[in-house]
Amino acid sequence: MSDREDRLDALFAALADPIRRELFRRLVAGGPDTATHLAMGQPVSRQAIVKHVQVLAEAELLEAERHGREVRYRASAGPLTDAVGWLLAAGAPWDRRLERLRSRLASVAGTETRRGRSS
Repeated sequence: MSDREDRLDALFAALADPIRRELFRRLVAGGPDTATHLAMGQPVSRQAIVKHVQVLAEAELLEAERHGREVRYRASAGPLTDAVGWLLAAGAPWDRRLERLRSRLASVAGTETRRGRSS
């Protein structure tokens, strides 16, 4: 596997978990925060949040910033660019198929309309 594929695997695995997606959303929307604060309102312990944060960091979606004894996590959306590129490439063949289907249906509908007028 290539480095890019390894990064995509880590990214999609990290975002597969709803708690990690929520943590990432919160950090994107609210800026850097601590694991303690991120754990508030979550159905899991602070220690579980730390593990989730580590998975996000390994996928390069978060960066840790140490301020004295406190570690603040900041979202890093850069890896999402690779994911978007992969999704666009994976979706392109489907877009082409759907366009051919639309054209075919429009052609059939046009033929039916012309037949109806000539009756």
